[in-house]
Amino acid sequence: GAMSVDSITDLSDNASELLEALQLSHPHELDPRRSRGKKKLLSLNPITWQVPRIVDRCCTHLEMHGLQTVGIFRVGSSKKRVQQLREEFDRGLDIFLDEHQSVHDVAALLKEFLRDMPDSLIPRELYGAFLSTAAMEGQAQLDTLQLLLFLLPPCHSDTLLRLLRFLGEVARHAERSWDPEGREIPGNKMTVSNLATVFGPNILQKEKPGEKDAGALNFEDSAAIILVLQRLIEHHRSLFMVSPELQCDILRRLFQTDPDVIEYLLRRK
Repeated sequence: GAMSVDSITDLSDNASELLEALQLSHPHELDPRRSRGKKKLLSLNPITWQVPRIVDRCCTHLEMHGLQTVGIFRVGSSKKRVQQLREEFDRGLDIFLDEHQSVHDVAALLKEFLRDMPDSLIPRELYGAFLSTAAMEGQAQLDTLQLLLFLLPPCHSDTLLRLLRFLGEVARHAERSWDPEGREIPGNKMTVSNLATVFGPNILQKEKPGEKDAGALNFEDSAAIILVLQRLIEHHRSLFMVSPELQCDILRRLFQTDPDVIEYLLRRK
């Protein structure tokens, strides 16, 4: 006699909001290789991966063509070409970036998008809370960062994870290496610290771009922003992983308050 729930539209608004808040992940879902071939939905979260097309396309392009580019994100780009790409994305066109696009143009487009978001990727209401973690150390710092990440709206959380995963890959190619034949592969020179310096002010913003004092950060805030983003890049896999114990606790609580949500989640799982 139980009613089956086969789509999120069958749930009440309150239940839908609960599902959106449940950002539950499994290790294989953080593996970038899993998305190749066919798209998969999260096993516990019925909301699809909420990453703006422009961010995913830029990251994918740079992963394919820019990891060995020295000074990526620091070398100048063509303002005209970047503006053209931006306008095409703004018009909703399905833009495919290929090897003909300049790595530096795509890198500049990604930075511009993050800088100019109406609300920064880490919402401004959490700016002070994230910066306060810079004064912490060790596991206490990571535990606090994880709790703050749990507060992000799903689209912000998904997009931040996609970006951090990409930045971690860029940092992995910072130093030179050698291929199996012994040929040298140049490093891009963009360490975690360098990437945090470039992206920190675009992700953690105290004021909206263009507002009074928007670009004026004191030294302490600037240093804290860089340190916080370093930690997010270095530990993104563990920070975005919800422990089995916490998942079970959430499910037990939902069983008491929202049994329809439990049925939906278990049916998908």
